[in-house]
Amino acid sequence: MAVTHADLAPTPKRSDLSSKTGAFLMVLSIFFGLSCFILCLIAEATRSEVTWLATNDEGGKGNNKCVYNGSGKIPLLCAAGAFFALAIAMVVEHTFMLIAVSKPSSSLLAALDPDSDFANSLAWQAGFFFISTWTSFAVGEILLLIGLSVESGHLKNWGTPRTSCLILGQGLFSAAGIFGLVTVIFAAGLYITSLRAERILHDQQNIRREIYEASVLYASPPRSPDPPMAARLMVGVNENPITRPNHNQHTLAHYLSEFEKYTNLIV
Repeated sequence: MAVTHADLAPTPKRSDLSSKTGAFLMVLSIFFGLSCFILCLIAEATRSEVTWLATNDEGGKGNNKCVYNGSGKIPLLCAAGAFFALAIAMVVEHTFMLIAVSKPSSSLLAALDPDSDFANSLAWQAGFFFISTWTSFAVGEILLLIGLSVESGHLKNWGTPRTSCLILGQGLFSAAGIFGLVTVIFAAGLYITSLRAERILHDQQNIRREIYEASVLYASPPRSPDPPMAARLMVGVNENPITRPNHNQHTLAHYLSEFEKYTNLIV
């Protein structure tokens, strides 16, 4: 069976951005974001409303009073679930990314040339996704907190007529759900940008290592061949070693002696 480069490549650790753990946590964050959006839609559909009633007091003067149509428990629970779901999505994803980026093995991020167009593009993308993620998260959580405070104000005696009733405007929970969904989308964009940067940097590191190895190989002086053996030992079973001279190796003295013999013959 042939061995490929993928077989020789090291397996990513659980804390790496390219690991299966990172992909699972990213999917988990998106799931919590979708759950937040769905819960916000349910809270919007079941939010409390008021009905105004015309009543007469003892002096015969007319007075308008309001009555809630429900206790607000369902929208309160849905808003609370959406609030915690969005918070969990942000904590899970950003904690993992913080751990992955702050590792000593991630120091190769500094190998990027800050003056290159590629590095500037990645920096702008990461900055945009980071700021947009936290902005959407903050707005969504604030809207949910407003909904929680309003819906929790009439849990008891909600059917009693009151002179003033505080209710939420239409679309507040829907807006919170949209901001929650946008939050996880921007967070996914930040994760993908970081993963892309890490993979490209790993490729650059591999290319630099190959260039360095090739430069060391070609820059080193050629190795001299091993000197031929003057004799070969032929050892047999129950025999003494036999030395055979190598006739292919001739010295300068040998050539001079042969030349002198031929000169004497001619003379």
